[in-house]
Amino acid sequence: MNALHILATKVMRMKRARSFRGSFPIPVVLLLALMLLAGFSMECPAPQLEIQPDFDSCTDIVVGKLASVDGSVITSHTGCCAECRVHVVPAMDWPAGSMAPVHYGLQNVRTPLDDHGEVLGYIPQAEHTHAYFHTGYPQMNEHQLAIGESTMSQRDELKLDLGEGGQIMTIEQAQLFALQRCTRARDSVELIGSLMDEYGFLPSCGPESEALCIADPEEAWIFEVFSVGPGWERDSGRPGAIWAAQRVPDDHIAIVPNWSVIKRIDPDDHDNFIVSANYMQDAIDRGWYDPDSGEPFIWQEIYAPLPREWAVSRFWLFFSTFAPDSGDWPDRGLHNPHSGYDAYHQYVEPLSLYPFSIKPDEPVSVQDVIAFQRSVFPGTIYDMTADLDWQVPDGQGGLKLSPLATPFPTRPMRELLDITWRRMVSRGGYGMVAQLRDWLPDPIGGVYWFYLDNQHVSTYVPIYAGATDTSPLYQVWDPDEFSEDSARWAIDFVDNLLHLRWQDAIRDLHGMRDPLEARFFEEQSRIDEEALELYLSDPERAREFMTRYSIGTMEETVEMYRTLRNLLITKYTNNRQGG
Repeated sequence: MNALHILATKVMRMKRARSFRGSFPIPVVLLLALMLLAGFSMECPAPQLEIQPDFDSCTDIVVGKLASVDGSVITSHTGCCAECRVHVVPAMDWPAGSMAPVHYGLQNVRTPLDDHGEVLGYIPQAEHTHAYFHTGYPQMNEHQLAIGESTMSQRDELKLDLGEGGQIMTIEQAQLFALQRCTRARDSVELIGSLMDEYGFLPSCGPESEALCIADPEEAWIFEVFSVGPGWERDSGRPGAIWAAQRVPDDHIAIVPNWSVIKRIDPDDHDNFIVSANYMQDAIDRGWYDPDSGEPFIWQEIYAPLPREWAVSRFWLFFSTFAPDSGDWPDRGLHNPHSGYDAYHQYVEPLSLYPFSIKPDEPVSVQDVIAFQRSVFPGTIYDMTADLDWQVPDGQGGLKLSPLATPFPTRPMRELLDITWRRMVSRGGYGMVAQLRDWLPDPIGGVYWFYLDNQHVSTYVPIYAGATDTSPLYQVWDPDEFSEDSARWAIDFVDNLLHLRWQDAIRDLHGMRDPLEARFFEEQSRIDEEALELYLSDPERAREFMTRYSIGTMEETVEMYRTLRNLLITKYTNNRQGG
């Protein structure tokens, strides 16, 4: 009976759709009926509760100091892994001859907070390591060095998994080492490159290639690394990775949307490029590039496969948002209710249309980056709330948008409504915007704007680089068991409740979250001044002040979500839904 109900529902929906999708052929209906009578199973599989890695989830934005509103350098990262627990690993001094473990499993949230996973090997330890904020992908240290990560794609011949070669250096482990050992972006590029050369790049997501957006208060670099494939060994005499890095001009902005962005490389321009010894030779040896062909060597085209829509759509959104007058970008506006269905006439533009970086039409702020990170492609062909299946009778002979319409339809919702999945910029996990300012001491100049869960719903809290601790609420998340003591669960609870009546409930969210987040930005200059005054006389007291403030913003944020949770449950309870 359940299967019959499902079939009937599908047929009725298809009949309703005839006015805009064409008539539904009767033989197909008969075929479905025959399949049902023959015992064809239409039951849904059990839900998959395991947290799966999703390599097309990260969007990084970089802003040079002359392109930002306040002169800060900005880097960012969205859609990070499940291991969102953030805590401070303090600075340490190490005995001579110490060795540092190389871990595999930093992204695993189901281990104790200080357990980084399986040890694959060791490298010489530094005499001194800096304090940094630890998460699955470590992102910032006490000296205003910040790193965003975005998994890319690579040719099948380059892919490998753990145990298929001697490679042991994952991108997240390399980030950790850079934050512990470096204070500047250029030094980080050189360190990470040397680690990849010597110990081999081991993909941990995909198994695909990786990009890092590395920044300090003076400059920003984009580092890209590809594997060398199975069978590599450390004693082979060959580099263990193929990598290149390019500096983002100070007056430019850039995006890495899970795709390579480096194009032409000038290895002699040491101010703007740093590359591995085999950056071109590996392609020549594999027959992917002929230096005698007269064709230019385009890094992006040589090592990455054909582009995919979930990357191209974000390239388009970024450049058309921040530099609309600087290029002939495709038109992806939603001009009529059918625009999103017309895949046949949609542009499939070459990535050569989009430059490595661009000068924005207007200076970019931290809030601008946050707004982009929260984007769900409104008013475009990628807007999932614009699907016609969300339209319901308005009681006056017409149609209106259902109050249930959400830009984040779950898989069962998409299956029920036949909604095509579109990759949003907003995504679950955790992420950040790092604001790096050279006119203030490092502990005060660096602000780690950190969020948990879906940034479209979450609040960005300011954590100062000099903070020596984080709130315990941000150090707890077990995806298998709800906890009142977890910030991630508090935000996720609200995220789920929004689906009770999204169009109305999201306004309740904005009514409570937006003033709180705006206040964090409004009081930033006052906190900076108080911290600086303390720092000039007593740096430790300044650190204590910044730690208390950062923890306070975290705890106030969690309390706001608890209050909002109670409001949503009360306001949208099914006792008030009616028949």
